[in-house]
Amino acid sequence: MRLLLCAVALICYGSSHAQLSPPGLGETHSAYWNAAGVRQKINEKNTSVTYVGTGRISGPEDENPLNKPSIFVVNEEVYHRINPAWQYSYALSYRRQYHYSHLVQNPDDADIHQEYRAYGRISHTNNFVNFKWKNTLRQEVRRFFDAEFGNINNNLQLRTRLKTQLSTGIDAAKTSSVSASAEVLFSIPHDATENWGNYEYKESRFCLYYTYKPKEMPLTFDLGYMNDLIGTGHDIVDANYIAFDIILENPF
Repeated sequence: MRLLLCAVALICYGSSHAQLSPPGLGETHSAYWNAAGVRQKINEKNTSVTYVGTGRISGPEDENPLNKPSIFVVNEEVYHRINPAWQYSYALSYRRQYHYSHLVQNPDDADIHQEYRAYGRISHTNNFVNFKWKNTLRQEVRRFFDAEFGNINNNLQLRTRLKTQLSTGIDAAKTSSVSASAEVLFSIPHDATENWGNYEYKESRFCLYYTYKPKEMPLTFDLGYMNDLIGTGHDIVDANYIAFDIILENPF
């Protein structure tokens, strides 16, 4: 599957779209992510994207991606276009996530971690005759709490994400497109008792998305697949996601 996604990425042509891509949902066989958002053009250079999303997982011992609740997300991001090639954004996010273990699989008994996240990213897009190639650097600061907003040991993390994406239009009316991306994530954790850890590679994410934007409605629909590879060597966890999101375009 990874080879297939890389092959698709090398042959994609067309226009780019910003999907409400799934977050990482931990060690699970399969997962389902859905989100609803609003994309509002503020002016010629600035655009706001606000969304709410939820995720469910199968867990490590099951294949049903709807088996257990996993995450709730509220996200606000503002994009600023510097010129046709360069763009930066800044965002705030709140997340509430269930953490299961091999001993605890019931949602009522799972640990709940709450997270406030701030991040910024800068992207460069190469425009060719029939396709766009977008490369993005994203830096995150993540602060974690327990279910009652109390402190936990692993309470802070700095994370760097590097992503490359290619996309293509697939019909003459320019209502449908396909995009493929690959992303690697590195992070350094902070422990309340042991201070900062080491800056290390953590995971890779490969996505393939179909986007439909009908001309008669101010809506964008995204249907996607993500393969999330967590860890290295013989300790890799391979998770497969199905994702769907809908975006309301410029309601105001």
